[in-house]
This record gives sequence, structure tokens and C-alpha cells, in this order.
Amino acid sequence: MRYPQGGGLTAERQAFRERVRMEAVAMFADGRGSTEVAKELRVSVRSVQRWRRAWREAGQDAVRSRGPVSRPKLNDRLFAVLEEELAKGPVAHGWPDQRWTLARIKTLIGRRFHKSMTLSGISEMLRRHGWSHQVPARRAFERDEATVAGWVKEVWPHLEPPRRRSGPGSSSRTRPDSR
Repeated sequence: MRYPQGGGLTAERQAFRERVRMEAVAMFADGRGSTEVAKELRVSVRSVQRWRRAWREAGQDAVRSRGPVSRPKLNDRLFAVLEEELAKGPVAHGWPDQRWTLARIKTLIGRRFHKSMTLSGISEMLRRHGWSHQVPARRAFERDEATVAGWVKEVWPHLEPPRRRSGPGSSSRTRPDSR
């Protein structure tokens, strides 16, 4: 798996990628071409060219990984605080009902931590930490099954258009009338 539950690469995968870069450096020193290096190491030619340029300009250390591109906005300690706040429920934070939406969580993060995150970033962060979207556990208490069954049996067929009979037709998009 490329990204495990905690996000990012595993330590083994990071070490593997570092070895690949160092093998590329050794091949550069031997004078081998970018296409040959890329084919042997099973990486893109563009990556090899980028590594070669960095190696020429600043040596072997320039090719080494500098770690992840960015750090998470909420570290593990702050996320634990966020979980405590989420456990209190939306009503405790001033919303009228018990629904946590991404927009509400974004507002909570802004109020509590003075940080701004996108809705997709919040969704990814929650998913990485094992949270999922909410789904109602059961149907509404007020639901009358007999009324629903009657509606489905009597009203629904009149609302739904009749199905087309199967038969010879054309798959052509330019002649829809030939069906």
C-alpha cells in the first residue's frame, strides 16, 4: 500500500526510495545515460534528469530526500484535542443539531486552533485517523411502513415512465430515432 493508515510512506518504503536515488548517483558517476538509468531503476526519465541536475549542481547530498513536502496542520497532540471537542458534540459548540459537517469542523478548527484548512484537507485528515462519514443507524421513529408500502405500490408506478421494450435498435448516437 502506498499510503498506510497514518499517511505518507512507511519507513521501509522511504529507505527503498533513498537506495534508488543513491544507485542513480552511482550510475551518473559511471557516465550512464538518463534513459538507461531510468529503465534499469524502473523510474521516470524526468526523475532521473532532475536527480542528475541536482547531483551536478550540489553533489550527492542534493539528491537525498528532504522528507515530506509539508507537515500536517494538526499534529497528533492537536488532533487528540480535536477528537475531544468532536466528542462533546455540535450542540456544545453552538449548533442547533447533532450533525458534524465538514464546514462545522472547519469552523471549530478555526475557533479552537486558529488554523485554516480546506474541506477536502479536513476530510483526508479525518479519514487518515480512522473517522468516516456519518450514516443514520436506523430509520425515523415516525415512519409508517404500511403507508410507505402503499405509496410504492400505487403512486410510484404512475410517476415512473414506462420502460422501453427491448427489440431491434441502433447504437448510433447520430440516429436516436431508429430505436
